[in-house]
Amino acid sequence: MSAQAENPAASESELLAHRSFIYFWCARVCSVAAYMALTVAVGWQIYDLTGNAFDLGLVGLAQFLPFVALPLLIGQIADRYDRRLVLRVCQVLHACSALAFAHGAYTGWITREAILGILFVVGTCRAFEVPTMLTLVPGLVPRSLLPRAIASATAANQSAVICGPALGGLIYSSFGPSAVYLTCATLFITAAILTGLIKLQGQVQERKPVTLETLFAGFAFIRSQPIILGAISLDLFAMLLGSVTALLPVFARDILQTGPWGLGLLRSAPAIGALTVAIVLSRYSMDRKVGAALFVATAIFGVSILVFALSTSLVLSIAALAIYGASDSISVVIRHSLVQIRTPNEMLGRVMAINSMFTGTSSTLGEFRAGSVAAAFGAVGSVLLGGAGALLVVVLWMRLFPDLVKVDAMAQKH
Repeated sequence: MSAQAENPAASESELLAHRSFIYFWCARVCSVAAYMALTVAVGWQIYDLTGNAFDLGLVGLAQFLPFVALPLLIGQIADRYDRRLVLRVCQVLHACSALAFAHGAYTGWITREAILGILFVVGTCRAFEVPTMLTLVPGLVPRSLLPRAIASATAANQSAVICGPALGGLIYSSFGPSAVYLTCATLFITAAILTGLIKLQGQVQERKPVTLETLFAGFAFIRSQPIILGAISLDLFAMLLGSVTALLPVFARDILQTGPWGLGLLRSAPAIGALTVAIVLSRYSMDRKVGAALFVATAIFGVSILVFALSTSLVLSIAALAIYGASDSISVVIRHSLVQIRTPNEMLGRVMAINSMFTGTSSTLGEFRAGSVAAAFGAVGSVLLGGAGALLVVVLWMRLFPDLVKVDAMAQKH
C-alpha cells in the first residue's frame, strides 16, 4: 500500500465539492446507524427472552434468506428504475419495521416468532438497499475520485457502525428497547429525506426487455472476470467462517461479565479499526500490490478472530475486534473498488446485487453458522474454528486465484 503524491487535503476538498455525495454520505450514516442500533436491541432482547444462543443464529438466518432469494430481482430493479426511489422505499419500510418493534416492546406482545418475522422484513429491505446504495457512488463523483469516494463511503458506514451499536446499547440500558426502536425509525426517515436530495450524473437506466440473458448477465460477467470472482468469493468464505457478531451477547454476558453497554462497545470495536483505515484510504489511494494487500488483510482478519476467542479481558477483546474491523475494511475498499471500477454502469446494479448476495450471505449466514456451532461446541469453540477456517481460505484462494494475488492497480491496464 502506498500513497499517491497528490495533496490529500486537496483531494478531500474535491470530494466535499460534490453536494450530492455529501447527501449520500449522511444518508448512509443515518441508515446504517439505525440498522446497527436496531440489531443490538434485537440481539439483547431475544437473548433475554430465550437465553438460547441458537436463537441468535436464527436472527442472522431471518436476514440472510432475502439476500439469497432475491438478487436477480434486486439487480433488475436497480438497473431499470430510479435507484434513489428504490432506496427511499426501503428506508421508509425500515422505519415501519422499527415502529413495529417499538410497539411490540412497549405493549409486551413481542415474542421470539414476532421478532424473527419483523427481521425478515428488515432483511428484505436491507437486501434491496445495500447494493442499490453502492451503485449510486459512480454517479456522484468523477471517475478519478471514485476510489477515494468508495473509501469515504466505507468511512461513513464504519462511523455509523461505531455510533449505532454504542448508541443503541446506551439507550437500551437507560430507557429500554422501545426508545431504541423509535430512535431508529427517526434515523431511517432522515435517510429517506436525504436520499431524495441526491442528483445523479450520467446514470440513465434503460428498461430493456427482460430475458434470460439479461437476468443472468451479472453472473456471466463475474464468471468472466476471475479477479472480481476471486475477490468476492474470498470475502464470502472468510466472513462465513469468521463472523463473530451473533455471539457477542454471549461473550459480553457469560465470558466478559458485562452488560448492554459492554455489548455496545464490542459491537462498535470492529468499526473503530475499520473507520481508521477507511479514513486513511479516503485520503491516500492504494496504487501498488493491491492483490497482495487483500490477502494479507484477510490473514490478519483470521488471526484477530483467534485472539478474540481466547480473550477473557474486555480490553483485549475490544483490541482484537478493532484489528478484525481494520483488516476487513481494507478488504471492503479493495473489493468494492475492483468491482465498481471494472463494471459498466448499465449492469452495475446486477453485479452489485450479486456482490451483496455474497457479502450478505457471508455475514448473515455466518451468524447462523456461529450460533449453530456454539450450540454444539460452545461460543469459544465456534469462534476458534471460524478463525482457523478463515486462515485456511486465504491459503486456498492464493492457489485458486493467482491472478488476484498479482493485481497491482484497481483499474485494468490496457
